[in-house]
Amino acid sequence: MSDGVQHVLGYLKLMHFENPNFYYAIRGDPSASNVFWIDAASRSNYTYFGDTIVFDTSYCSSDYKVPFATFTGLNHHGQPILFGCAVMLDQSEASYIWLFQTWLHAISGKSPISITIEPARFVQTAVSQVLPNTRLRYCKWSVFKEVQTRLAHLYESQPNIDAEFGKCVESESIEEFESRWGMLLEQYYLMDDEWMRSVYDARRMWVPVYMRDTFFGDHCGEGNKGRNIYFDGFITAETTLQVLIEDYKKAVGIWHEKELRADHDTSNTIPLLKTPSPMEKQAGSVYTKKIFMKFQEELFQTLANTATELEESGGVTLFRVAKFGEDHRDRIVTYNPIEAKATCGCQKFEFSGVICRHILAVFRAKNVLTLPSEYLLKRWTRNAKSGGSLDKHAAEEPTNSPESVTIRCDNLQQDVVKVGEEDAKYIQVYNVAMNALEEAAKKVAAVKNQGVAQGGSLANGENPLASCQPAMTLPMGDSKLENPSIQTTINGEKNHELLENIQKLVMNLNEKFDNCDRKCVHGHRLQIIIS
Repeated sequence: MSDGVQHVLGYLKLMHFENPNFYYAIRGDPSASNVFWIDAASRSNYTYFGDTIVFDTSYCSSDYKVPFATFTGLNHHGQPILFGCAVMLDQSEASYIWLFQTWLHAISGKSPISITIEPARFVQTAVSQVLPNTRLRYCKWSVFKEVQTRLAHLYESQPNIDAEFGKCVESESIEEFESRWGMLLEQYYLMDDEWMRSVYDARRMWVPVYMRDTFFGDHCGEGNKGRNIYFDGFITAETTLQVLIEDYKKAVGIWHEKELRADHDTSNTIPLLKTPSPMEKQAGSVYTKKIFMKFQEELFQTLANTATELEESGGVTLFRVAKFGEDHRDRIVTYNPIEAKATCGCQKFEFSGVICRHILAVFRAKNVLTLPSEYLLKRWTRNAKSGGSLDKHAAEEPTNSPESVTIRCDNLQQDVVKVGEEDAKYIQVYNVAMNALEEAAKKVAAVKNQGVAQGGSLANGENPLASCQPAMTLPMGDSKLENPSIQTTINGEKNHELLENIQKLVMNLNEKFDNCDRKCVHGHRLQIIIS
């Protein structure tokens, strides 16, 4: 595969040359290299949506010609978003540890809250060593697939076992799961099956009811039973290293367009309200369109769910919430009226980031008319990418680190290019955007002329010149396992480099505008010039 590896490396070198924030690293010799890469947009997006990730190795099976591994997450529309890729010609434990160390370095050392992986020993070991504080979960559908393979004789002779196994796994309480699991083993004479015992022993790592206290974003993302959604339809069993990059670029382009389309739909569609509730109106103005619809369904279901007060102690009130006619499936909600906080036994909010119908039923009973801010998870809102990172540990990240410098530069470039893609369609909006950018460019030039960039003290203590053009110098040889051999060089000791980068950014935007159909402009086009 050496020719294919060289083809991939050629692309990565070109991307890094064009944008030094494009990050890649190599481990091993050219004939058996492991290659990791992550583009500038993915590094930037991780700061907003890096709370939960999926590390997928389904393409690393013998069914595929290219052992391709991916890091993905969910954006604010519940769409899959890419956080890095790797070609794993060597799939040893040491290689996976190297991969996770390298990936963690590329995303500024900020571990996700949770990670979903295939139930593979080497991957689990790597995650445990490199991300010890991240909640690990096995992909549920991978477990389902393995059960079907191991119990193939039963699946052929007992057609109901698949539905019954699924019902057991989707139990709403631990007690319900334990009861159903026992009945399942007894019904199909599996009490002495050692492999099923091992599946049960690992239940806390794949059965949903045991994982609901941790955010995984489930029920908000697009799903198709464990398949790699991001590259589904792009990477196939016949994909070779020679065509991998083309398939990769197609997938990245398609999902970028889908995000822009979802942004546009959210911004230009008035939410259709089902109730006169101020809370529904509030959510419609804050959430993205897709997440609002999920919230709306929970709110609508409160019409059929009643909240009954059970007891009050120490300022905290206990409620029993149940759907009409389904008292046996009730939920217990604790409510603190002073803090306007509530927790529910279903833990939907903790698990998915969208408040549940049971808490909403209590809010309705207690005349809480708007959602408290803590229940509006920013990562699901229209403004998810505005302001600071969503990561609760973001404040711990040194602001003058090379990685945070890279991310700020990426954010700036990505936002400007997004303006070009979205706003150049309409002449009025186009003119406003161009005028604003022109004014921003003048302010940057003014800062340079005032000499602030010569070492003036800023709020975060950084030299502003360091915030542009971080260049990653990556070794082409082997990397040591304990310390991935990744060297980072910060350019920008001279004033002109800041201006060069702003000029490049502006040229990029102008090129984007050139590619748009703006016949109505009739030559009335602004050019941003930095003197």
